[in-house]
Amino acid sequence: MDARFFGIAELVEAPSVAVVVDVMRAFTVAAWAFGQGAEKIVLAESLDEALALKARHPDWVALKDGPPAPGFDMVNSPGMMRSTDLGGRTVVQKTTAGTVGALAVKDASLVLCAGFVVAEATARLLRTRACGRVTFVVTGEGGRADEDLACAQYIARRTAGAGTDAAEFLRRAGASRAAAELAEGVRQGVHPDDVALCLELDRFPFAMVAALEDSLMVLRPCAVPSLTDGASG
Repeated sequence: MDARFFGIAELVEAPSVAVVVDVMRAFTVAAWAFGQGAEKIVLAESLDEALALKARHPDWVALKDGPPAPGFDMVNSPGMMRSTDLGGRTVVQKTTAGTVGALAVKDASLVLCAGFVVAEATARLLRTRACGRVTFVVTGEGGRADEDLACAQYIARRTAGAGTDAAEFLRRAGASRAAAELAEGVRQGVHPDDVALCLELDRFPFAMVAALEDSLMVLRPCAVPSLTDGASG
């Protein structure tokens, strides 16, 4: 597999296959939303669009980065998400980096959104699809966020079938600027467990696939058979 790593601003053309990585916290939160029963996540282009979608669909759950705000039901925190029942609900998500990255590659033939919590399932789906060239979008800090780059590199190695030890990649993520800002309370809308939850490797067994549905970029969980599934017929 030919893996390439770009920041959002460095994307000059639509890739064929894109893996958009936001560890802290957009796609960790998305995975937790699916873990809590959400049916789908609509990735909003702006706060105004998120609020407009919420106004048209009052039963949808809207969440954003930062502190609580009028019109939004939740903030972008996995620690807060894990105690919320989202059975069958639609979530509208707008974040600073993750949702922006996914929308930047909306014309790709396959878009996966990922963090460490779905790393192995993401790699397995890429292997299943026999993807020859994969563009990893490192969303944080203009493409320099080490937690996102570490996760992207780990997924790339797992996709290539390498027996890679995750410890060093998780260490880099844990030592990142984003982790420090979350731990020290620099960012708002934070739960004390957020960093640990973002570094929980393979917490969920599904990958997350984003695709255009009626002009909206919609994220859904995708079950990925393990390598042993079906071996006995």
